[in-house]
Amino acid sequence: MAIEIKVPAVGESITEGTIARWFKKDGETLRANEPAFELETDKATTEVPTPGAGILRILVPEGSVVAIGAVVGNLESASANSAAPAPAAKPIVSAKPTAAAKLPADGAAPTATVAAPFSPEAQPLAQQTEAARSQHAAPVEAPAPARASTGSGRETRQRMTSIRQRIAERLVKVQQSAAILTTFNEADMSSIMDLRQRCQESFQKKHGVRLGFMSFFVRAVVEGLRAFPIVNAWIEGSDIVFHDDCHIGVAVNTDRGLMVPVLRAAQTMSFSEIEKRIAELATKARDGKIEVDDLQGGTFTITNGGVFGSLLSTPILNPPQSAILGMHTIQKRPVAVHDQVVVRPMMYLAVSYDHRLIDGRDAVQFLVRVKEYLEMPERLLLEA
Repeated sequence: MAIEIKVPAVGESITEGTIARWFKKDGETLRANEPAFELETDKATTEVPTPGAGILRILVPEGSVVAIGAVVGNLESASANSAAPAPAAKPIVSAKPTAAAKLPADGAAPTATVAAPFSPEAQPLAQQTEAARSQHAAPVEAPAPARASTGSGRETRQRMTSIRQRIAERLVKVQQSAAILTTFNEADMSSIMDLRQRCQESFQKKHGVRLGFMSFFVRAVVEGLRAFPIVNAWIEGSDIVFHDDCHIGVAVNTDRGLMVPVLRAAQTMSFSEIEKRIAELATKARDGKIEVDDLQGGTFTITNGGVFGSLLSTPILNPPQSAILGMHTIQKRPVAVHDQVVVRPMMYLAVSYDHRLIDGRDAVQFLVRVKEYLEMPERLLLEA
């Protein structure tokens, strides 16, 4: 008797996904718990293991959008394979086609392209159920990129992936629903660079991970949020929701697009714990094994356009968060220090914030506090 391969539930708000790829071809053998197919949703990409062992019979091709719970394949026993194959079951399929996703690195995130936390407002359950019932049709296949001739050459059309569509929707929505303002400052990175150079070898030998810039920024942000808790809050209806914990989202670039995994309760983490967790989440994101829980619950985001060479920019909020810090490239510039002009490695910092909740005074003082900790990193080590 054939074993059904179904689309699993991967999150409370997720009702459908796209079969990005099958790991084996139709007719090949799968072992129990071996990855069967890759499911892409508007939040993450997940490898779905087989519910048993057998010969794979693919019912829904790659590129199809399927509802949670849909049967997308079967596993036949070797003996059953010699008999005539059973007719293909018709899976529950969404009528909305999609494609594949993409993301930046080492805690990097662009500014105008910063990722929103992938948490769609799902339609009412009754509507979802009715929609699922109505979709007993053949699977929808993503069309191949169409080439159209123009007077001067060719153009290629490719359907947006579900993740890219969701990012677009969220970015437009936050621009329309929040009063976004950005304040700027700059930090002298000399002390951090000197400290990293002095301590790198011993730190790596002791903890098995490199001491990067991001742990300093996470710790500086934590201290800033402790001093100005309104920056770690958000608006919910007519209420202000304050958070005791600092759940810091750090954007990661992968070949699937931009993702923002979250460091939970970052105020409790040491430098080595921050570096290890960032490395772990970045690896999961790039390997396509990031989980929905890894991307949810952030209260503040750090985005680093500097790894791409960005000198100055205005980051966009990650709703429902009320503020986001933008890091930029480190550039040597002449600055005045004790009435002397010296050349220092400088970084522009930017904080975008929702002015409906955060006053300019709090945003500016928060950014100044972050700058002070970055320029005196010994204080971060003492207070960690």
